[in-house]
Amino acid sequence: MLTLEQQFGNIDIYLFDQLLKGRIAPGMRVLDAGCGHGRNLVYLLRQQYPVFGVDTDPDAITSVRTLAARLNPTLPAGNFRVEAVESMSFPSGSFEVVLCNSVLHFSRDDVHFLSMMREMWRVLRPGCVFFGRLASIIGMAHVPIAGRRFLSPDGAERYAVDEAMLLDITAELGGQLLEPLKTTVVQDQRCMTTWVVRKND
Repeated sequence: MLTLEQQFGNIDIYLFDQLLKGRIAPGMRVLDAGCGHGRNLVYLLRQQYPVFGVDTDPDAITSVRTLAARLNPTLPAGNFRVEAVESMSFPSGSFEVVLCNSVLHFSRDDVHFLSMMREMWRVLRPGCVFFGRLASIIGMAHVPIAGRRFLSPDGAERYAVDEAMLLDITAELGGQLLEPLKTTVVQDQRCMTTWVVRKND
């Protein structure tokens, strides 16, 4: 019998919550935008989901292709591509779920952030789900640097959003929150907000 860790890997607990709520169901085409080494894909690969991923790090894509070949060898290696989130090669409306976990806070500025969001929105099919988890300034003081770049209490510089910005972008893109914004305040370190949106038809 597989352990929980073997079944789910090091999955983000808030992404796990979306699985429990049935928003990511078997057969759905899932894109992990900024997939890294695939820590959020273990369960999906084991369950034979049609999974795709992009990352700008070639080593990360090599690693996730190896993971996919082990857990779901029917998936083409070409599902995982060395590409920037803001310039993906997938056709519009390709996916029923787009995941973007701990990526958007590496945005250089507002233009970069919005270009990533618009590209992920482009490849998301109408009526389907975007899951984002990113740094915010909701719930803890941060030191402003420039624009939306802040120094977090843990000493890291991040692009950080607030509630008003996320609500504005949701409306601008033609989306609808599937649940209220949820922010985890990590004591004396950082704030991370979960943003789950349905793309309207």
